[in-house]
Amino acid sequence: MKHALPPSRITSRLVASVFPRAQRSKLLQATVLFWFASGLVYAQEATTQVEDTVVIKGKALSTTEKAKVKLENVTGNVSVVKNADVEKGRSSTLEDVLAFEPGVFAQATGGNDAVKISIRGSGIATAAGVFREGTAFLFDGLALTGSGGTPYELLEMSGIDYTEVLRGANAFQYGALALGGALNLATHTGRTSPGVYGRFEAGSFGWRKQQLSVGGVTESGDTDYYVSVTNSERRGYQKWTNVEAKGIVGNFGFRLTPQLETRLYLRYREEYHQTPALLTLAQLRADSSQTTAATVNGRQDGTKPGSTYIGSKTTYTIDDVSKIEFGLAYHDYPQILNINSTATPNFWTWRDINASLRYLRSEQLFGLQSDTTVSFTRTQAINSGVKTYNGTTRALKKDATYNGSSDTVLAVGNELQLNPRTWLSSGLSLVNIRRDVRTLYGDIPVNNAATTYNHQDLAPRLGLRYELAPKVVAFANVSRSIDPPVTWGFTGSGTTATQIGVKKLTEQKANTVEIGVRGSNDTFTGSVALYRSEVRNELLTAQIPGGGPTDQEKRNATPTVHQGLEAGLDARVWKGKGGDNVVLRQAYTYNDFHYKKDPVYGANELPGLPKHVYTAELQYQHPSGFYVGVNARYSSKTWLDYANSLAAPSYTIFGAKVGYEQPGGKWSLFLDLRNLTDKAYASAISPQYNLRGVDNTGAVYVGDGFGAFAGASYRF
Repeated sequence: MKHALPPSRITSRLVASVFPRAQRSKLLQATVLFWFASGLVYAQEATTQVEDTVVIKGKALSTTEKAKVKLENVTGNVSVVKNADVEKGRSSTLEDVLAFEPGVFAQATGGNDAVKISIRGSGIATAAGVFREGTAFLFDGLALTGSGGTPYELLEMSGIDYTEVLRGANAFQYGALALGGALNLATHTGRTSPGVYGRFEAGSFGWRKQQLSVGGVTESGDTDYYVSVTNSERRGYQKWTNVEAKGIVGNFGFRLTPQLETRLYLRYREEYHQTPALLTLAQLRADSSQTTAATVNGRQDGTKPGSTYIGSKTTYTIDDVSKIEFGLAYHDYPQILNINSTATPNFWTWRDINASLRYLRSEQLFGLQSDTTVSFTRTQAINSGVKTYNGTTRALKKDATYNGSSDTVLAVGNELQLNPRTWLSSGLSLVNIRRDVRTLYGDIPVNNAATTYNHQDLAPRLGLRYELAPKVVAFANVSRSIDPPVTWGFTGSGTTATQIGVKKLTEQKANTVEIGVRGSNDTFTGSVALYRSEVRNELLTAQIPGGGPTDQEKRNATPTVHQGLEAGLDARVWKGKGGDNVVLRQAYTYNDFHYKKDPVYGANELPGLPKHVYTAELQYQHPSGFYVGVNARYSSKTWLDYANSLAAPSYTIFGAKVGYEQPGGKWSLFLDLRNLTDKAYASAISPQYNLRGVDNTGAVYVGDGFGAFAGASYRF
């Protein structure tokens, strides 16, 4: 077999690509061609191989189960979502993945991938159509989130094996210090998804999705490959919500020596979506499928012409007690908003380089088991900015650049076993935040603005976990989170120097206390956690009066509090003699997010998220592979403005699901019914300053009406 470039040369070229700009496109093309060529060659040599497993006490564990075992060592509330479970129904966005995760708010808006995601109130006021804030996102432990936040088009769940949900400071292991913690999406490999796999979904609102993947392991067992391609479209429930998208995911692993292995990752996706109008409450009640004439005539939309993510992770096992991991990723994610608009079309250019280095050591220290991690992570914008034009004359109105902005974290963490039942968790992170913002305005050139922001912070963490009984653990921790302001937050969405300029923003800090318990046995798996965060300079966002859904401005708030309860329980409530059973899944979230003593808003609640959310599913499962169940979601009212003068009403929606999975995993069928009563409801909101109790401003995103979705899969 002819060998392609060795991983060391690929890594060195990625580093060099930061500087010689002319070489970047050639590098991307060469790397993509290498991966496709490798996949075709390996496909000829591959043999079907079962999923990579380990054995613990006689039981073989899948990759998802191994991830759960790993997270048992985290002193806090964490969980793992297996994507195969999600694919028993419609698998469209992260809303489907995170539906039963307490403490996590994930609601789709407009039918596209712009899901509003918040963990423990992180990024509470961020609109769904802009980059995600307050939660770090990773692919396979490599950062996706940059200094501008997290773009959403690559968060497509086809090709994902499982998702780690790391709430708050429990994402410390990845250098993620956001208030909400992190979501780590683990990609399938040739070992977890061997052979050829096809999946097709179709349903209401013109929903169509096709996926085709191929994976395997070479005869030597030292190389595996996985490639998945997807195509999807949706005509939309609400008018002006057409969506079209296509993408590819690649994952290639190389075991170079018994001590050295490298894994290469590729993601590419294109998306076009129409951006619907935010509705008033009266419009929502009258006809939730409507949009406004101004939105259609203004041709508000979003184009992701081609987002690329290329990464590598190399692991070298030094000896029996230590190893080192080096990761590198290049992320290019342009976007065009309102390209045909007569108002202000804008063109965004984003390129990041992300690097990470981790040293892990597990040993006996003074007779005690000690696990130590030293990590360095850095994300830097190498070519980022936005140009805004006059929609009629196409004259440049604003040119903002963010080159050189970066986030750097140096962290040291340790897990020390004090006795057979007790572990002490400690950690300290040194954080450097740099923002370099330059803005040129076409209306008043002499009022051009700029700012350079360079801050250092410390983020400590201390925790204790205690084994109350086998597989039942109590935990408590105190920590500090650091959320840097995103680059575009300094310039806002305004297009004239007299309107916005460069805003003065500082990083958000929070001191958090968390206590809880988690456990499992043959009948149930569950967790309960309480937390309270004292937040300083919370980064809040509101829609600019008279602006569109993505016209936002950001400000630091007076002291706020984020506190709440997270409770999840999966229980087998009935077991038949033939091996069939009935399982009840439940997740409850209590949110209390409010100002402490704001001079304008007093102790008002922060708008954006409901105080209570409850989801449940009761499902009958037969050992033959047949399953049928019903589900429900309840959400309390959600304030629309900081003045707490108007709220979107509470709602309850119901669903049902029936399907069949062939016991060998060869094929499956499902029918997924959503919103059975065709309830009109607000799935999310865009916060306003003060509506004065008057319902004349569009502020709510529309939830889908009744929908039926069917799907089938087959593995060759």
